[in-house]
Amino acid sequence: MFRWKATAALAIVASLTLAGCAGGDGDGGGTSDSGRAERLTLIAIASPTSYDVGQGAEYGNRSVFFQAVYDTLLQKDAAGEIIPWLATDWEYNDDSTVLTLTLRDDVVFSDGTALDAAAVAASLERFRDGTAPQAATFAGKEFEAVDATTVTITQPAPDPSLINLLSIAPGLIQAPSSFDDPSSATSPVGSGPYVLDSAASVTGTTYVYTANPDYWNPDAVHYDSLTINVIDDPTAALNAMKAGEANGLPLVNNDAIDEVSASGWEVASNELDFHGLILLDRSGAMAPELADVRVRQAINMAFDREALLDVLQAGYGTLTQQVFPTTSVGYDEALDSTYEYDPEGAKKLLAEAGYPDGFTLAMMSTPAFQTTFDLVAQQLADIGITVDYTDPGTGNFITDMLAPKYPATWMSLEQNPDWQLINFMIAPEATFNPFHSQDPQVDDYISTIQLGTPEEAEQATKDLNAYITDQAWFAPWYRKQGSFAHDTGTAVAMWPTNSYPSLFGFSPAN
Repeated sequence: MFRWKATAALAIVASLTLAGCAGGDGDGGGTSDSGRAERLTLIAIASPTSYDVGQGAEYGNRSVFFQAVYDTLLQKDAAGEIIPWLATDWEYNDDSTVLTLTLRDDVVFSDGTALDAAAVAASLERFRDGTAPQAATFAGKEFEAVDATTVTITQPAPDPSLINLLSIAPGLIQAPSSFDDPSSATSPVGSGPYVLDSAASVTGTTYVYTANPDYWNPDAVHYDSLTINVIDDPTAALNAMKAGEANGLPLVNNDAIDEVSASGWEVASNELDFHGLILLDRSGAMAPELADVRVRQAINMAFDREALLDVLQAGYGTLTQQVFPTTSVGYDEALDSTYEYDPEGAKKLLAEAGYPDGFTLAMMSTPAFQTTFDLVAQQLADIGITVDYTDPGTGNFITDMLAPKYPATWMSLEQNPDWQLINFMIAPEATFNPFHSQDPQVDDYISTIQLGTPEEAEQATKDLNAYITDQAWFAPWYRKQGSFAHDTGTAVAMWPTNSYPSLFGFSPAN
């Protein structure tokens, strides 16, 4: 058994409601009175695969690229609460199947064309019909421009996650004038606070932006220019920090916190993600072994979660064996003791399933998390499973996972509000269910959560969490503390609902 360390992450704090909400102009969710500075330089661990919202729009570690050039219909403030943005008011009909949004009338795209209801509806349709990771969240939804400032979203059944979706990747609005331009993948046209300087940028490495002089909310813009450098190697990123080449960077591993603090930098944090394995191919289409629940349970028993927490992130985290967050009505503390660390017991389960000599499992690895992948291979080898790793190459990790090209993978995923989580990683068409694994019992629980009474939905959420934990759909290790290092000249209001801080949460320190 090894003893090193890993981190913890907690869940999204804001719960979404189906009730309508209204408000006035937003102030930027994290703006300050500290004025404006010349430049903000940030480090990211992954570059956007495409700026076209229909192809590459996503949040997580790539959110800052998209927030720079595009606005979302709604926004979150520093507390994670939904606030007005491009949409100033929003309201559901009686059965929560039609959402009506009222838009600002003073917004223009960076190419000078107007942002109106027709443009918004067209952008939302482009996302729905595209290949972006969360495109499935808009399946079945219809978008209509009622007049210049009114958009309706009609859906076949209530979607408790819709309001939140409009504040992240699905709510990004791209200028329709750029839809047919092949260069839109690298030269975005949006209404965001910055404009990409394509001539000064190097795709995949360095992205340079200048403040949008026509931005509708100038008080939310705190820097004249923005540079984002992509460095996927944690050591290289820390070296850039020490050399004064950046104002802020995400810490891939929390074991670097002491080093960061000793360098005079500060660390902002939240708790959002869980780390562990996603056993994607639960039907055994690519890896027949994973179709047997005993194999999936054995994999859960193979991991010394406490040791992983220690080795990878210096203990900044909370052990867990469930993917639903502590804020969920379905969370059950008792489920975190479902699988004890028991390599010998895991071997017995594998033998019962017909694999006394183990088997080989194809997975991905990437240099940014090499230690993690090495430990996964070590722990699985201890129960007889040999991991055959392939590096999919820069920028292809998510793409290849969702293709799908691999039956299982290590992953860091955010613990969303219940309905969004279900449609993010559990439902048959969920983004992170690329094999479309389906179970009649799971389908029944999901239907009740969506259409049942509040009491029925709550119980079904509890039952669903217990069921997928017992069926070992996933092998979570811990909830991770997300840490973002920044210099003392930069104030950061950590976004509680995303792994990378909101761009609007950066400002010059007083």
